[in-house]
Amino acid sequence: MAQLFPKEWRLEREGKLMICNVPPFEVQNVYGCGIVDFKMCKALTKGEVNLDVYQWVMGNRPKLWMDKNPSFFMKHAHHIREFYTDVPKYCGPNAAQAATNFNCGHFITHYSARRHNPDQIHLWGFDSIMDHNMRSFTDVVLPSDRNRTNNYKLLDVWRPIWNKIFEEFKNIQFVLHHSHSNSKVKLPSNVTVETHSKKK
Repeated sequence: MAQLFPKEWRLEREGKLMICNVPPFEVQNVYGCGIVDFKMCKALTKGEVNLDVYQWVMGNRPKLWMDKNPSFFMKHAHHIREFYTDVPKYCGPNAAQAATNFNCGHFITHYSARRHNPDQIHLWGFDSIMDHNMRSFTDVVLPSDRNRTNNYKLLDVWRPIWNKIFEEFKNIQFVLHHSHSNSKVKLPSNVTVETHSKKK
């Protein structure tokens, strides 16, 4: 439901605008583009993806990638706003598994909450909370295994992490934007849903 994101927010909006990986449309005034996995780093290194118009907020695995590819780091250092390597323990039984489970949506939301301590965080396009939908525009650019079995495995992993994030940041009001309000997870009192008509 990222297409519900209104044009006026794309152009100018109070607060900081964060995106994940490759957005499905042009977005201006972006504060940070979240990058969390080796696949995206590899694509950036090969020139298969270009995110040069954004400042990057890079996670744990991108930091490892940069350490092993110093020439790539030197080339793109001016694009990096910062490294954010915090991975909550509730994401997995060990560091490697936790980093794998901590997807880009989790990452940029956690970063926004921890680093900027806002009163509100608005979430657009986080369909896995609201539907059995794991599609991402980034999958068009960098194909991922989205067969039905894998989708449900990911849902079982990703949804509990959302609950933990909402619980961790109880003082922040989270606003989910979607076409309906029938969440697939139990939402705590600091999470509300604003519904919008689907754009044609």
